This record gives sequence, structure tokens and C-alpha cells, in this order.
Amino acid sequence: MINIIKKQDCCGCYACYNICPQKCISMLADDEGFWYPVVDIEECTDCGLCEKVCPILNKKIAENCPVAYACINKEDNIREQSSSGGVFTVIAERVIVNNGVVFGAGFDGGFNVIHRWTDRMDGLGNFRGSKYVQSCIGDTYNQVRDFLNQKRQVLFSGTPCQIAGLRSYLGKDYETLICLDIVCHGVPSPKVWQCYKLHIEEIYQAKAQRITFRRKNCSWKLYSLSFSFDNDKEYSQKLTEDIFMQGFLKNLYLRPSCYNCNFKTLNRQSDITLADFWGIENVLPSFDDDRGTSLVLVNSKKGAEIFSSVADKMNYKKVDIDQAILYNPSAIKSADYNSKRNRFFQELSGSADISQLIAKYTKISFSRKVYTKVRGLLSRIKRKILG
Repeated sequence: MINIIKKQDCCGCYACYNICPQKCISMLADDEGFWYPVVDIEECTDCGLCEKVCPILNKKIAENCPVAYACINKEDNIREQSSSGGVFTVIAERVIVNNGVVFGAGFDGGFNVIHRWTDRMDGLGNFRGSKYVQSCIGDTYNQVRDFLNQKRQVLFSGTPCQIAGLRSYLGKDYETLICLDIVCHGVPSPKVWQCYKLHIEEIYQAKAQRITFRRKNCSWKLYSLSFSFDNDKEYSQKLTEDIFMQGFLKNLYLRPSCYNCNFKTLNRQSDITLADFWGIENVLPSFDDDRGTSLVLVNSKKGAEIFSSVADKMNYKKVDIDQAILYNPSAIKSADYNSKRNRFFQELSGSADISQLIAKYTKISFSRKVYTKVRGLLSRIKRKILG
């Protein structure tokens, strides 16, 4: 049976939960808010399926040669609602037009992030945009298999570990399955997110009606986290000012497996990979209007066919993949471990103010500020000398 000894060896993909024929595996949250499998020993028949589908115990690397593109959805309103260039919607709409089903991560009524499916165009809105929280897969792998057995086309979007979990669970390739993953920085704790959401609601004395992690009201590169409340008030702060985003970007409360991710590679199990095209101003200046550009990696023959079928909906240009990844190292590099992480979580349960706690552990020390300034000064002097 599955037995998690080191938490960094579990990515929380739910493959073991979905495959168990006895339904004796529960996914329970630990003190940090991350889900791990717990087996009911009395119900377990020791069939071994849970271990066989674990994507970390049975790591697979695809043999492919991905091709990179800079892409922008021609529909400005969709692009505005999307994290970057709006490519996910282009692909998802094609699947739904073909009577297919789209799986993605969206908010539930309490702004928890969960995976669900839709076969309607108006259902795609909840899947657009980044959610900087680990999503709950639930029993969606079982649902994917059921739709595939009905010969319906399925688009499943998620993190690389969720795609690996799905592939391992299915055990074979399906002609009608399209897997789409993202370049993932790492997944924050759902518990920390809920603490922060409740904290903001308490400040505004109202319930959140809409939350957007990547609002482009200022710019794409300097996006905002925004809340709209039922009392018509609004909270909106740029990523450099919002304390939750600062904790996320400094890797303070990511899942343990994210610090040594088994799925950081260009040889992915997905058909298509989507990412923000950071550095587009250097790689392809003509695509840089600060409204969002997608980096698209086409990883398979199936991915190439899909891309070709939606190409007329986008402005796109092929780019050098090594140059593109230079500005998006999260594609191949795990998040650096934050040495303050354990102390943060030790204090989390008893903290009355989540913002103050995050601020405490993201504060830059005076010596670090001096070091950063001196390093920057030396770098500028070096450039002048070499220039």
C-alpha cells in the first residue's frame, strides 16, 4: 500500500485515491494544509495499484523535442481575462466545439481551488487565469476515464505533476485525450490561502464575490491580486505590494515536493505547455505591448496538430526555446527552499494576523539590503568597464 514517509515524495496528485478499487484511501490535509493519502488498513486488500500509479515512484520522462512559440489570442477581451496571452481558451473552445469536455482548476463557492469539468463555452471563464493555490483533483481522473470510454475528446489542464498523475492512472494513451500543463513556480498551501482570504474579508467587513490573482489593470508584468466584495468595496494591490504574493514568490509556503520537483523538464508528458512569456521584450519586442504574451511549448505530434488547428485564432511566431526558457527558469528548475518555512508554519496555527506573519518571514534584513545594493553597484561598474 502507499506509505508516505517523506512528504517531499508526494505531490498530492490524487492518482492513488482515484485508482483504489476498495475506496479505502482518503486524502487528508496535514497541519500545513496539503493533502496526503491515508489508507484504511482494515479495508485494504494490498492490491498494490496505489503504488503502481504514483508518478514519483514510477517516474517517466517523455522523449520529445518541444517547439516554442510566442502567442497572443486575437480576441482582446479573452486576452484581458487571461493570465498571459489567452491561449488556453483558444484550445478549450476548439475541444468544446467538437463535443468535447474540458477539465481545469477554478474557484468553488468558498474560493477553494478545485478541479472540475465543463462542456459549455460559458463554463470556461472559471478556468481562466492563474490560481496560486494547489488545486484539489478529487475524483476527476475517474471522470476523465469515463468520458474517454464514451469516445469524447477530453482536454485536461493542470500542473505537470497532475498531468503525470493522470497519465499514470490511465495506464495507456487515448487518442481523444489532450494534456495541457503549465510552467509551475510551485503550489502554495490551501490553508495559507484561506487564512489570507478570511483576513482580507475581515478587514473589509464583507464577503468576497470575485477574486483575481492576475488582474492587468496596471500592466501584465506588474499584475495585481484583487478582491471584489458584496458591499461594493474592492481590494487591489500589485504583486510587489500584496503580502500573499510576496510570500508565494519567496517560496515561503509551497508544498514540500515543489522544492525538489520531479517534473521540471522540457521533456514533458503533456501535449502542450503554457507559460507567461517573460522576457518577450528582449526575445521578440514586436509582441510586447504589456497586455500579456503566452509562451507555448508544443511537445508532441498530437500537440502540433492541435496548435495547427487553432493557429488562425492567434498571432504567433516561432522562437528559440533555449532563449525563451532563459527568462522562465521555472520550466526546468525547482523553487529554492526558504529556510524560514518551518518556522512560519509552526507559528501559523496560533497567528491572529496572517499578513503580519507573512511579513515577518519575508522581511529583508538590513545586511541583506546592503549586500544587494553593493552587488548591484559592482555589477554596474563591471558593465561600464567591459562596455
